Amino acid sequence: MDGQARDNDGAGTERTPERRTRNAAGRARGAAGRVLGSTGRAFGETGRRTRAALNSLWGRRVALGTALVLVSLIGTLLGTLLGARVETDIGPFRAQLAVTPAVTGETDVRIPPLGALAFDTHDGPARFSVQLGALDQERTEALIRDPRNLDRISQLAVEDVTEGVIRLGLRTVAVAVLGAMLLAALVFRDVRRVAWSGLLSLGLTVGTLGLAGLTVHPRAIEEPRYEGLLVNAPAIIGDARSIATNYGKYADQLQRLVGNVSKLYTTVSALPVYEPSPGTTRVLHISDMHLNPSSWQLIRTVVEQFNIDVVIDTGDINDWGSEPETSFVGSIAQLKKPYVYIRGNHDSAATAAAVAAQPNAIVLDQSLTQVAGLTIAGARDPRFTPDKDTSAAGAGLTTSDADQLITTGERLAATIRSALPQRVDIALVHDPASAGPLSGTVPLVLAGHTHKREVLKLPQVPGEQPTQLFVEGSTGGAGLRGLEYDDPTPLNMTVLYFDPAKKLQAYDNITVGGTGQSQVSLERHIIPDPGAVAPDASPTPTPTRGPTPTATPSGTAPAGTPTSPTAPPS
Repeated sequence: MDGQARDNDGAGTERTPERRTRNAAGRARGAAGRVLGSTGRAFGETGRRTRAALNSLWGRRVALGTALVLVSLIGTLLGTLLGARVETDIGPFRAQLAVTPAVTGETDVRIPPLGALAFDTHDGPARFSVQLGALDQERTEALIRDPRNLDRISQLAVEDVTEGVIRLGLRTVAVAVLGAMLLAALVFRDVRRVAWSGLLSLGLTVGTLGLAGLTVHPRAIEEPRYEGLLVNAPAIIGDARSIATNYGKYADQLQRLVGNVSKLYTTVSALPVYEPSPGTTRVLHISDMHLNPSSWQLIRTVVEQFNIDVVIDTGDINDWGSEPETSFVGSIAQLKKPYVYIRGNHDSAATAAAVAAQPNAIVLDQSLTQVAGLTIAGARDPRFTPDKDTSAAGAGLTTSDADQLITTGERLAATIRSALPQRVDIALVHDPASAGPLSGTVPLVLAGHTHKREVLKLPQVPGEQPTQLFVEGSTGGAGLRGLEYDDPTPLNMTVLYFDPAKKLQAYDNITVGGTGQSQVSLERHIIPDPGAVAPDASPTPTPTRGPTPTATPSGTAPAGTPTSPTAPPS
Protein backbone atom coordinates (compact mmCIF):
# COMPACT_ATOMS: atom_id res chain seq x y z
CA MET A 1 0.00 0.00 0.00
CA ASP A 2 2.77 2.47 0.84
CA GLY A 3 4.48 1.81 -2.46
CA GLN A 4 1.36 2.28 -4.49
CA ALA A 5 0.69 5.62 -2.77
CA ARG A 6 4.10 6.88 -3.54
CA ASP A 7 3.65 5.84 -7.21
CA ASN A 8 0.43 7.83 -7.40
CA ASP A 9 2.04 10.85 -5.78
CA GLY A 10 4.84 10.67 -8.24
CA ALA A 11 2.48 10.61 -11.18
CA GLY A 12 0.54 13.69 -9.84
CA THR A 13 3.73 15.56 -9.34
CA GLU A 14 4.70 14.98 -12.97
CA ARG A 15 1.37 16.60 -14.26
CA THR A 16 1.45 19.74 -12.02
CA PRO A 17 3.73 22.05 -14.16
CA GLU A 18 1.53 21.73 -17.27
CA ARG A 19 -1.59 22.55 -15.35
CA ARG A 20 0.06 25.44 -13.70
CA THR A 21 1.13 26.80 -17.05
CA ARG A 22 -2.36 26.56 -18.52
CA ASN A 23 -3.94 28.06 -15.45
CA ALA A 24 -1.50 30.95 -15.45
CA ALA A 25 -2.16 31.70 -19.12
CA GLY A 26 -5.90 31.69 -18.49
CA ARG A 27 -5.57 33.95 -15.55
CA ALA A 28 -3.38 36.32 -17.61
CA ARG A 29 -5.92 36.48 -20.43
CA GLY A 30 -8.72 37.12 -17.94
CA ALA A 31 -6.79 39.87 -16.26
CA ALA A 32 -5.99 41.50 -19.61
CA GLY A 33 -9.65 41.39 -20.58
CA ARG A 34 -10.68 42.93 -17.33
CA VAL A 35 -8.08 45.67 -17.74
CA LEU A 36 -9.24 46.46 -21.29
CA GLY A 37 -12.88 46.47 -20.22
CA SER A 38 -12.18 48.79 -17.35
CA THR A 39 -10.21 51.08 -19.62
CA GLY A 40 -13.04 51.20 -22.16
CA ARG A 41 -15.59 51.90 -19.50
CA ALA A 42 -13.36 54.59 -18.09
CA PHE A 43 -12.98 56.26 -21.49
CA GLY A 44 -16.74 56.05 -22.14
CA GLU A 45 -17.62 57.53 -18.78
CA THR A 46 -15.10 60.30 -19.31
CA GLY A 47 -16.67 61.16 -22.70
CA ARG A 48 -20.15 61.20 -21.25
CA ARG A 49 -19.07 63.39 -18.39
CA THR A 50 -17.28 65.76 -20.77
CA ARG A 51 -20.32 66.11 -23.06
CA ALA A 52 -22.63 66.63 -20.09
CA ALA A 53 -20.30 69.24 -18.65
CA LEU A 54 -20.16 71.14 -21.96
CA ASN A 55 -23.94 70.99 -22.41
CA SER A 56 -24.50 72.08 -18.85
CA LEU A 57 -22.08 75.02 -19.24
CA TRP A 58 -23.74 76.23 -22.47
CA GLY A 59 -27.22 75.88 -20.99
CA ARG A 60 -26.22 77.77 -17.88
CA ARG A 61 -24.78 80.58 -19.95
CA VAL A 62 -27.92 80.88 -22.10
CA ALA A 63 -30.17 80.77 -19.07
CA LEU A 64 -28.00 83.29 -17.28
CA GLY A 65 -27.97 85.64 -20.25
CA THR A 66 -31.74 85.44 -20.63
CA ALA A 67 -32.27 86.06 -16.95
CA LEU A 68 -29.86 88.98 -17.03
CA VAL A 69 -31.72 90.61 -19.93
CA LEU A 70 -35.12 90.12 -18.27
CA VAL A 71 -33.93 91.46 -14.94
CA SER A 72 -32.35 94.48 -16.64
CA LEU A 73 -35.53 95.21 -18.61
CA ILE A 74 -37.82 94.86 -15.59
CA GLY A 75 -35.51 96.94 -13.43
CA THR A 76 -35.33 99.64 -16.11
CA LEU A 77 -39.13 99.78 -16.39
CA LEU A 78 -39.58 99.93 -12.63
CA GLY A 79 -36.95 102.62 -12.23
CA THR A 80 -38.52 104.69 -15.01
CA LEU A 81 -42.05 104.35 -13.67
CA LEU A 82 -41.01 105.23 -10.12
CA GLY A 83 -38.49 108.00 -10.68
CA ALA A 84 -38.47 109.42 -14.24
CA ARG A 85 -40.04 112.79 -13.38
CA VAL A 86 -38.82 116.24 -12.46
CA GLU A 87 -40.40 119.43 -11.14
CA THR A 88 -39.68 122.63 -13.04
CA ASP A 89 -41.01 126.13 -13.64
CA ILE A 90 -42.69 126.90 -16.97
CA GLY A 91 -43.62 130.55 -17.07
CA PRO A 92 -45.82 131.22 -14.05
CA PHE A 93 -46.56 127.52 -13.54
CA ARG A 94 -44.99 124.85 -11.42
CA ALA A 95 -45.00 121.87 -13.76
CA GLN A 96 -44.08 118.20 -13.62
CA LEU A 97 -42.31 116.58 -16.58
CA ALA A 98 -42.31 112.80 -16.83
CA VAL A 99 -41.31 109.94 -19.11
CA THR A 100 -43.24 106.67 -19.08
CA PRO A 101 -42.92 103.50 -21.19
CA ALA A 102 -45.53 103.33 -23.95
CA VAL A 103 -46.30 101.35 -27.08
CA THR A 104 -46.17 104.45 -29.27
CA GLY A 105 -44.44 107.78 -28.82
CA GLU A 106 -46.65 110.70 -27.78
CA THR A 107 -46.57 113.96 -25.85
CA ASP A 108 -49.36 114.84 -23.41
CA VAL A 109 -49.91 118.28 -21.95
CA ARG A 110 -52.30 117.99 -19.00
CA ILE A 111 -54.01 121.07 -17.64
CA PRO A 112 -56.12 120.04 -14.64
CA PRO A 113 -59.06 120.40 -14.38
CA LEU A 114 -59.54 121.53 -17.98
CA GLY A 115 -58.30 118.45 -19.81
CA ALA A 116 -55.32 117.51 -21.95
CA LEU A 117 -53.67 118.09 -25.30
CA ALA A 118 -52.09 115.09 -27.04
CA PHE A 119 -49.52 115.32 -29.85
CA ASP A 120 -48.03 112.53 -31.98
CA THR A 121 -44.59 114.11 -31.67
CA HIS A 122 -42.12 111.21 -31.98
CA ASP A 123 -41.57 107.49 -32.41
CA GLY A 124 -40.27 104.97 -29.94
CA PRO A 125 -41.62 103.33 -26.78
CA ALA A 126 -41.57 106.47 -24.60
CA ARG A 127 -44.31 108.95 -23.71
CA PHE A 128 -43.44 112.47 -22.63
CA SER A 129 -45.96 114.22 -20.40
CA VAL A 130 -46.24 117.74 -19.02
CA GLN A 131 -48.65 118.43 -16.18
CA LEU A 132 -49.19 122.06 -15.27
CA GLY A 133 -49.70 122.49 -11.56
CA ALA A 134 -49.79 125.38 -9.13
CA LEU A 135 -49.20 128.99 -10.11
CA ASP A 136 -46.44 131.06 -8.57
CA GLN A 137 -48.32 133.74 -6.66
CA GLU A 138 -45.89 136.59 -7.29
CA ARG A 139 -45.59 135.97 -11.03
CA THR A 140 -49.34 135.51 -11.38
CA GLU A 141 -50.02 138.80 -9.61
CA ALA A 142 -47.47 140.46 -11.88
CA LEU A 143 -49.36 139.15 -14.93
CA ILE A 144 -52.65 140.49 -13.61
CA ARG A 145 -51.14 143.92 -12.91
CA ASP A 146 -49.36 144.21 -16.25
CA PRO A 147 -50.34 141.81 -19.10
CA ARG A 148 -47.20 142.91 -21.00
CA ASN A 149 -45.25 140.64 -18.67
CA LEU A 150 -46.94 137.75 -20.45
CA ASP A 151 -44.77 138.21 -23.54
CA ARG A 152 -41.58 138.05 -21.51
CA ILE A 153 -42.70 134.97 -19.57
CA SER A 154 -43.86 133.24 -22.76
CA GLN A 155 -40.47 133.80 -24.38
CA LEU A 156 -38.70 132.32 -21.37
CA ALA A 157 -41.01 129.28 -21.38
CA VAL A 158 -39.01 127.57 -24.14
CA GLU A 159 -35.82 127.91 -22.12
CA ASP A 160 -37.63 126.57 -19.05
CA VAL A 161 -38.88 123.54 -20.95
CA THR A 162 -35.51 122.90 -22.58
CA GLU A 163 -33.78 122.91 -19.21
CA GLY A 164 -36.50 120.69 -17.76
CA VAL A 165 -36.24 118.18 -20.62
CA ILE A 166 -32.46 117.91 -20.20
CA ARG A 167 -32.85 117.32 -16.47
CA LEU A 168 -35.59 114.79 -17.13
CA GLY A 169 -33.42 112.88 -19.62
CA LEU A 170 -30.49 112.66 -17.21
CA ARG A 171 -32.75 111.63 -14.35
CA THR A 172 -34.45 109.00 -16.51
CA VAL A 173 -31.12 107.40 -17.40
CA ALA A 174 -29.99 107.48 -13.76
CA VAL A 175 -33.15 105.95 -12.25
CA ALA A 176 -33.41 103.34 -15.02
CA VAL A 177 -29.82 102.14 -14.51
CA LEU A 178 -30.19 102.25 -10.72
CA GLY A 179 -33.41 100.25 -10.87
CA ALA A 180 -31.83 97.59 -13.07
CA MET A 181 -28.73 97.29 -10.86
CA LEU A 182 -30.71 97.07 -7.62
CA LEU A 183 -32.95 94.35 -9.00
CA ALA A 184 -29.90 92.47 -10.34
CA ALA A 185 -28.23 92.68 -6.93
CA LEU A 186 -31.29 91.16 -5.28
CA VAL A 187 -31.58 88.37 -7.85
CA PHE A 188 -27.95 87.41 -8.62
CA ARG A 189 -25.88 88.71 -5.68
CA ASP A 190 -22.88 88.94 -8.01
CA VAL A 191 -20.92 92.12 -8.73
CA ARG A 192 -20.14 91.26 -12.35
CA ARG A 193 -23.74 90.47 -13.14
CA VAL A 194 -24.92 93.65 -11.47
CA ALA A 195 -22.47 95.62 -13.61
CA TRP A 196 -23.68 93.89 -16.79
CA SER A 197 -27.27 94.67 -15.86
CA GLY A 198 -26.40 98.35 -15.46
CA LEU A 199 -24.71 98.44 -18.88
CA LEU A 200 -27.71 96.77 -20.56
CA SER A 201 -30.08 99.26 -18.92
CA LEU A 202 -27.91 102.19 -19.95
CA GLY A 203 -27.90 101.09 -23.58
CA LEU A 204 -31.66 100.49 -23.59
CA THR A 205 -32.53 103.83 -22.00
CA VAL A 206 -30.15 105.95 -24.05
CA GLY A 207 -31.28 104.19 -27.23
CA THR A 208 -34.97 104.80 -26.48
CA LEU A 209 -34.49 108.48 -25.67
CA GLY A 210 -32.20 108.90 -28.66
CA LEU A 211 -34.81 107.35 -30.97
CA ALA A 212 -37.43 109.77 -29.62
CA GLY A 213 -35.12 112.71 -30.21
CA LEU A 214 -34.21 111.66 -33.75
CA THR A 215 -37.82 111.06 -34.84
CA VAL A 216 -39.46 114.28 -33.66
CA HIS A 217 -42.41 115.33 -35.87
CA PRO A 218 -42.63 119.14 -35.62
CA ARG A 219 -45.83 119.32 -37.71
CA ALA A 220 -47.65 117.10 -35.23
CA ILE A 221 -47.89 120.10 -32.95
CA GLU A 222 -50.28 121.66 -35.48
CA GLU A 223 -52.92 118.94 -35.04
CA PRO A 224 -53.50 118.35 -31.34
CA ARG A 225 -56.13 116.02 -29.96
CA TYR A 226 -58.03 117.74 -27.18
CA GLU A 227 -60.07 116.10 -24.44
CA GLY A 228 -61.71 117.76 -21.50
CA LEU A 229 -64.00 120.74 -21.00
CA LEU A 230 -65.17 121.87 -24.41
CA VAL A 231 -65.63 125.53 -23.50
CA ASN A 232 -61.91 125.97 -22.92
CA ALA A 233 -60.70 124.47 -26.19
CA PRO A 234 -60.49 127.70 -28.23
CA ALA A 235 -58.58 129.55 -25.53
CA ILE A 236 -56.00 126.78 -25.28
CA ILE A 237 -55.60 125.66 -28.89
CA GLY A 238 -55.98 129.04 -30.53
CA ASP A 239 -57.00 130.18 -33.96
CA ALA A 240 -56.43 127.94 -36.98
CA ARG A 241 -54.92 130.76 -39.04
CA SER A 242 -52.44 131.53 -36.27
CA ILE A 243 -51.43 127.88 -36.11
CA ALA A 244 -50.97 127.65 -39.86
CA THR A 245 -48.83 130.79 -40.04
CA ASN A 246 -47.04 130.96 -36.69
CA TYR A 247 -46.78 127.44 -35.33
CA GLY A 248 -44.40 125.91 -37.84
CA LYS A 249 -41.84 125.35 -35.11
CA TYR A 250 -42.24 123.67 -31.78
CA ALA A 251 -40.87 126.67 -29.90
CA ASP A 252 -43.47 129.01 -31.42
CA GLN A 253 -46.27 126.61 -30.57
CA LEU A 254 -45.00 126.23 -27.02
CA GLN A 255 -44.83 129.99 -26.47
CA ARG A 256 -48.40 130.47 -27.69
CA LEU A 257 -49.65 127.48 -25.69
CA VAL A 258 -48.12 128.72 -22.45
CA GLY A 259 -49.33 132.24 -23.17
CA ASN A 260 -52.92 131.17 -23.74
CA VAL A 261 -52.99 128.92 -20.70
CA SER A 262 -51.51 131.72 -18.61
CA LYS A 263 -54.29 134.03 -19.73
CA LEU A 264 -56.81 131.31 -18.96
CA TYR A 265 -55.59 130.84 -15.40
CA THR A 266 -55.21 134.53 -14.66
CA THR A 267 -58.72 135.45 -15.78
CA VAL A 268 -60.89 135.96 -12.73
CA SER A 269 -64.47 136.18 -13.91
CA ALA A 270 -64.61 134.31 -17.21
CA LEU A 271 -62.45 132.48 -19.70
CA PRO A 272 -60.94 134.69 -22.38
CA VAL A 273 -62.16 134.45 -25.96
CA TYR A 274 -59.31 133.99 -28.37
CA GLU A 275 -59.22 136.87 -30.86
CA PRO A 276 -59.19 135.50 -34.43
CA SER A 277 -56.70 136.76 -36.96
CA PRO A 278 -58.09 139.43 -39.32
CA GLY A 279 -59.94 137.95 -42.28
CA THR A 280 -60.51 134.47 -40.86
CA THR A 281 -64.10 133.24 -41.27
CA ARG A 282 -65.43 130.57 -38.92
CA VAL A 283 -68.35 128.40 -40.00
CA LEU A 284 -70.15 125.96 -37.70
CA HIS A 285 -71.64 122.99 -39.59
CA ILE A 286 -74.50 121.18 -37.84
CA SER A 287 -77.04 118.65 -39.07
CA ASP A 288 -79.77 116.20 -38.00
CA MET A 289 -80.72 117.61 -34.60
CA HIS A 290 -83.99 115.64 -34.55
CA LEU A 291 -85.62 117.69 -31.78
CA ASN A 292 -82.87 117.11 -29.23
CA PRO A 293 -83.16 120.16 -26.92
CA SER A 294 -79.63 119.68 -25.52
CA SER A 295 -78.25 120.47 -28.96
CA TRP A 296 -79.08 124.16 -28.66
CA GLN A 297 -77.03 124.66 -25.51
CA LEU A 298 -74.07 122.93 -27.11
CA ILE A 299 -74.43 125.01 -30.28
CA ARG A 300 -74.62 128.26 -28.30
CA THR A 301 -71.49 127.32 -26.35
CA VAL A 302 -69.52 126.63 -29.53
CA VAL A 303 -70.81 129.78 -31.26
CA GLU A 304 -69.67 131.91 -28.32
CA GLN A 305 -66.36 130.26 -27.50
CA PHE A 306 -65.21 129.73 -31.09
CA ASN A 307 -66.44 133.17 -32.22
CA ILE A 308 -68.46 131.64 -35.05
CA ASP A 309 -69.41 133.92 -37.98
CA VAL A 310 -72.14 131.79 -39.56
CA VAL A 311 -74.02 128.57 -38.71
CA ILE A 312 -74.91 126.12 -41.50
CA ASP A 313 -77.63 123.50 -40.90
CA THR A 314 -77.97 120.76 -43.52
CA GLY A 315 -81.40 119.63 -42.41
CA ASP A 316 -83.55 117.34 -40.25
CA ILE A 317 -83.93 119.88 -37.48
CA ASN A 318 -87.33 118.23 -36.76
CA ASP A 319 -88.39 114.61 -36.57
CA TRP A 320 -91.92 114.41 -38.01
CA GLY A 321 -92.28 117.88 -39.51
CA SER A 322 -95.49 118.45 -37.55
CA GLU A 323 -96.89 121.85 -36.60
CA PRO A 324 -96.14 121.52 -32.84
CA GLU A 325 -92.49 120.83 -33.67
CA THR A 326 -92.05 124.24 -35.29
CA SER A 327 -91.57 125.84 -31.86
CA PHE A 328 -88.28 123.95 -31.60
CA VAL A 329 -86.63 126.29 -34.11
CA GLY A 330 -87.22 129.35 -31.92
CA SER A 331 -83.74 128.94 -30.44
CA ILE A 332 -82.20 129.96 -33.76
CA ALA A 333 -82.74 133.62 -32.94
CA GLN A 334 -80.83 133.26 -29.67
CA LEU A 335 -77.65 132.44 -31.57
CA LYS A 336 -77.53 136.01 -32.95
CA LYS A 337 -75.49 134.77 -35.92
CA PRO A 338 -76.53 134.18 -39.56
CA TYR A 339 -78.18 130.77 -39.78
CA VAL A 340 -78.22 129.15 -43.24
CA TYR A 341 -80.61 126.19 -43.51
CA ILE A 342 -81.86 123.60 -46.00
CA ARG A 343 -84.69 121.12 -45.47
CA GLY A 344 -83.99 117.48 -44.69
CA ASN A 345 -86.29 114.58 -45.43
CA HIS A 346 -87.79 114.88 -41.91
CA ASP A 347 -88.53 118.60 -42.32
CA SER A 348 -91.84 119.78 -43.76
CA ALA A 349 -92.73 123.00 -45.55
CA ALA A 350 -94.07 124.23 -42.19
CA THR A 351 -90.66 123.56 -40.65
CA ALA A 352 -88.92 125.58 -43.36
CA ALA A 353 -91.41 128.43 -42.93
CA ALA A 354 -90.80 128.47 -39.16
CA VAL A 355 -87.04 128.66 -39.73
CA ALA A 356 -87.45 131.44 -42.29
CA ALA A 357 -89.45 133.43 -39.73
CA GLN A 358 -86.41 133.70 -37.47
CA PRO A 359 -84.70 137.10 -37.85
CA ASN A 360 -81.22 135.67 -38.48
CA ALA A 361 -82.19 132.66 -40.63
CA ILE A 362 -81.76 132.10 -44.38
CA VAL A 363 -83.55 129.17 -46.04
CA LEU A 364 -82.06 127.95 -49.32
CA ASP A 365 -83.94 125.94 -51.93
CA GLN A 366 -82.14 125.85 -55.28
CA SER A 367 -80.86 129.33 -54.44
CA LEU A 368 -77.76 131.23 -53.38
CA THR A 369 -76.90 133.66 -50.60
CA GLN A 370 -73.91 135.71 -49.51
CA VAL A 371 -73.11 135.76 -45.81
CA ALA A 372 -69.91 136.46 -43.84
CA GLY A 373 -68.07 136.95 -47.13
CA LEU A 374 -69.01 133.46 -48.36
CA THR A 375 -71.25 132.60 -51.30
CA ILE A 376 -73.39 129.60 -50.38
CA ALA A 377 -75.76 127.58 -52.57
CA GLY A 378 -78.23 125.04 -51.25
CA ALA A 379 -81.07 122.70 -52.15
CA ARG A 380 -83.57 120.88 -49.94
CA ASP A 381 -83.98 117.12 -49.88
CA PRO A 382 -86.56 116.22 -52.55
CA ARG A 383 -88.30 113.75 -50.20
CA PHE A 384 -90.48 114.22 -47.15
CA THR A 385 -90.43 110.88 -45.35
CA PRO A 386 -90.72 111.32 -41.58
CA ASP A 387 -91.59 107.65 -41.09
CA LYS A 388 -87.96 106.77 -40.20
CA ASP A 389 -87.80 104.23 -43.05
CA THR A 390 -85.85 106.42 -45.47
CA SER A 391 -82.63 104.69 -46.45
CA ALA A 392 -79.36 106.54 -46.10
CA ALA A 393 -77.13 107.07 -49.08
CA GLY A 394 -75.88 103.70 -50.20
CA ALA A 395 -78.06 101.71 -47.80
CA GLY A 396 -80.45 100.39 -50.42
CA LEU A 397 -81.60 103.38 -52.50
CA THR A 398 -84.55 102.68 -54.72
CA THR A 399 -84.43 103.71 -58.34
CA SER A 400 -86.92 106.49 -57.63
CA ASP A 401 -84.93 107.82 -54.65
CA ALA A 402 -81.66 107.76 -56.56
CA ASP A 403 -83.15 109.62 -59.50
CA GLN A 404 -84.68 112.30 -57.24
CA LEU A 405 -81.45 112.85 -55.36
CA ILE A 406 -79.33 112.99 -58.50
CA THR A 407 -81.80 115.41 -60.11
CA THR A 408 -81.55 117.65 -57.05
CA GLY A 409 -77.77 117.73 -57.37
CA GLU A 410 -77.96 118.42 -61.11
CA ARG A 411 -80.38 121.31 -60.62
CA LEU A 412 -78.18 122.82 -57.92
CA ALA A 413 -75.12 122.49 -60.17
CA ALA A 414 -77.00 124.31 -62.91
CA THR A 415 -77.98 127.05 -60.43
CA ILE A 416 -74.32 127.46 -59.47
CA ARG A 417 -73.17 127.62 -63.10
CA SER A 418 -75.81 130.21 -63.90
CA ALA A 419 -74.26 132.48 -61.27
CA LEU A 420 -70.94 132.63 -63.12
CA PRO A 421 -68.65 134.51 -63.03
CA GLN A 422 -69.59 134.72 -59.35
CA ARG A 423 -67.67 132.11 -57.39
CA VAL A 424 -69.66 129.83 -55.10
CA ASP A 425 -67.70 128.69 -52.06
CA ILE A 426 -69.98 126.09 -50.45
CA ALA A 427 -72.87 123.93 -51.69
CA LEU A 428 -75.40 122.38 -49.29
CA VAL A 429 -77.37 119.16 -49.75
CA HIS A 430 -79.00 116.97 -47.13
CA ASP A 431 -78.29 113.52 -48.55
CA PRO A 432 -74.69 112.88 -49.73
CA ALA A 433 -76.19 111.02 -52.69
CA SER A 434 -77.03 114.44 -54.20
CA ALA A 435 -73.40 115.55 -54.15
CA GLY A 436 -72.13 113.72 -57.25
CA PRO A 437 -73.30 116.24 -59.90
CA LEU A 438 -71.69 119.07 -57.91
CA SER A 439 -68.16 117.78 -58.53
CA GLY A 440 -66.10 120.50 -60.17
CA THR A 441 -68.64 123.28 -59.58
CA VAL A 442 -67.64 124.14 -55.98
CA PRO A 443 -64.63 123.34 -53.81
CA LEU A 444 -66.74 122.16 -50.84
CA VAL A 445 -70.06 120.37 -50.39
CA LEU A 446 -71.66 119.98 -46.93
CA ALA A 447 -74.22 117.25 -46.20
CA GLY A 448 -75.73 115.23 -43.37
CA HIS A 449 -78.44 112.55 -43.25
CA THR A 450 -76.29 109.47 -42.52
CA HIS A 451 -75.50 110.31 -38.86
CA LYS A 452 -71.91 109.36 -39.63
CA ARG A 453 -69.14 111.96 -39.93
CA GLU A 454 -66.98 111.52 -43.03
CA VAL A 455 -64.54 113.57 -45.10
CA LEU A 456 -64.67 112.46 -48.73
CA LYS A 457 -63.52 113.62 -52.13
CA LEU A 458 -65.79 113.38 -55.14
CA PRO A 459 -64.62 111.86 -58.43
CA GLN A 460 -62.85 114.73 -60.17
CA VAL A 461 -64.17 116.07 -63.46
CA PRO A 462 -61.28 116.52 -65.94
CA GLY A 463 -60.33 120.16 -66.21
CA GLU A 464 -62.43 121.21 -63.20
CA GLN A 465 -61.49 122.02 -59.62
CA PRO A 466 -61.43 119.16 -57.08
CA THR A 467 -64.43 118.94 -54.77
CA GLN A 468 -64.48 117.55 -51.25
CA LEU A 469 -67.56 116.40 -49.38
CA PHE A 470 -67.95 116.88 -45.62
CA VAL A 471 -70.72 114.68 -44.22
CA GLU A 472 -71.69 115.70 -40.69
CA GLY A 473 -72.82 113.30 -37.99
CA SER A 474 -75.95 113.98 -35.95
CA THR A 475 -75.75 117.16 -33.86
CA GLY A 476 -78.73 115.84 -31.91
CA GLY A 477 -77.31 112.38 -31.31
CA ALA A 478 -79.94 111.00 -33.73
CA GLY A 479 -82.73 112.16 -31.39
CA LEU A 480 -84.69 109.28 -29.87
CA ARG A 481 -83.02 106.86 -32.31
CA GLY A 482 -79.76 107.43 -30.49
CA LEU A 483 -81.18 105.55 -27.50
CA GLU A 484 -82.12 102.44 -29.47
CA TYR A 485 -78.59 101.00 -29.33
CA ASP A 486 -76.23 99.96 -26.54
CA ASP A 487 -73.96 102.96 -27.15
CA PRO A 488 -75.80 106.30 -27.50
CA THR A 489 -75.11 108.15 -30.73
CA PRO A 490 -72.65 111.01 -30.05
CA LEU A 491 -73.42 114.65 -30.84
CA ASN A 492 -71.26 115.89 -33.72
CA MET A 493 -70.49 119.28 -35.22
CA THR A 494 -67.60 120.79 -37.14
CA VAL A 495 -65.96 124.22 -37.13
CA LEU A 496 -64.59 125.18 -40.55
CA TYR A 497 -61.91 127.88 -40.91
CA PHE A 498 -61.66 129.88 -44.15
CA ASP A 499 -58.78 132.23 -44.95
CA PRO A 500 -59.33 135.74 -46.41
CA ALA A 501 -59.51 134.22 -49.90
CA LYS A 502 -62.37 132.00 -48.59
CA LYS A 503 -60.35 128.82 -48.99
CA LEU A 504 -60.71 126.11 -46.36
CA GLN A 505 -57.52 125.99 -44.28
CA ALA A 506 -58.52 123.89 -41.24
CA TYR A 507 -61.42 122.27 -39.44
CA ASP A 508 -62.21 121.09 -35.91
CA ASN A 509 -64.26 117.94 -35.34
CA ILE A 510 -66.21 118.30 -32.09
CA THR A 511 -67.74 115.19 -30.51
CA VAL A 512 -69.82 115.05 -27.35
CA GLY A 513 -70.84 111.72 -25.79
CA GLY A 514 -74.45 110.71 -26.36
CA THR A 515 -77.24 110.77 -23.78
CA GLY A 516 -75.93 109.78 -20.35
CA GLN A 517 -72.29 110.37 -21.33
CA SER A 518 -70.10 113.39 -20.65
CA GLN A 519 -66.93 112.84 -22.67
CA VAL A 520 -65.99 115.69 -24.97
CA SER A 521 -63.29 115.61 -27.64
CA LEU A 522 -61.98 118.03 -30.22
CA GLU A 523 -59.67 117.13 -33.09
CA ARG A 524 -58.04 119.84 -35.19
CA HIS A 525 -57.05 119.13 -38.79
CA ILE A 526 -54.80 121.48 -40.74
CA ILE A 527 -54.92 121.54 -44.55
CA PRO A 528 -51.32 122.26 -45.66
CA ASP A 529 -52.47 123.84 -48.93
CA PRO A 530 -55.57 125.97 -48.09
CA GLY A 531 -58.34 125.32 -50.55
CA ALA A 532 -56.99 121.91 -51.57
CA VAL A 533 -58.64 118.62 -50.70
CA ALA A 534 -58.18 117.65 -47.08
CA PRO A 535 -55.30 115.15 -46.75
CA ASP A 536 -57.47 112.65 -44.86
CA ALA A 537 -60.31 112.76 -47.42
CA SER A 538 -61.07 109.37 -48.96
CA PRO A 539 -62.49 108.79 -52.46
CA THR A 540 -66.19 107.98 -52.65
CA PRO A 541 -68.37 106.67 -55.47
CA THR A 542 -71.67 108.42 -56.12
CA PRO A 543 -75.07 106.98 -57.12
CA THR A 544 -75.80 106.79 -60.82
CA ARG A 545 -79.05 106.54 -62.71
CA GLY A 546 -80.23 103.12 -63.67
CA PRO A 547 -81.76 100.00 -62.16
CA THR A 548 -80.86 99.47 -58.53
CA PRO A 549 -82.32 96.93 -56.15
CA THR A 550 -85.27 98.11 -54.09
CA ALA A 551 -83.73 96.69 -50.93
CA THR A 552 -80.21 95.86 -49.93
CA PRO A 553 -79.22 93.50 -47.10
CA SER A 554 -77.79 95.20 -44.05
CA GLY A 555 -74.10 95.98 -44.34
CA THR A 556 -74.03 95.94 -48.16
CA ALA A 557 -74.55 98.58 -50.80
CA PRO A 558 -75.38 98.47 -54.49
CA ALA A 559 -72.58 99.16 -56.90
CA GLY A 560 -71.86 102.80 -57.46
CA THR A 561 -73.13 104.03 -54.10
CA PRO A 562 -71.34 105.03 -50.91
CA THR A 563 -71.00 102.51 -48.14
CA SER A 564 -73.70 102.12 -45.54
CA PRO A 565 -73.40 104.13 -42.32
CA THR A 566 -73.13 102.45 -38.97
CA ALA A 567 -75.79 104.62 -37.32
CA PRO A 568 -79.48 104.57 -38.27
CA PRO A 569 -80.29 106.92 -41.15
CA SER A 570 -82.57 109.89 -40.74
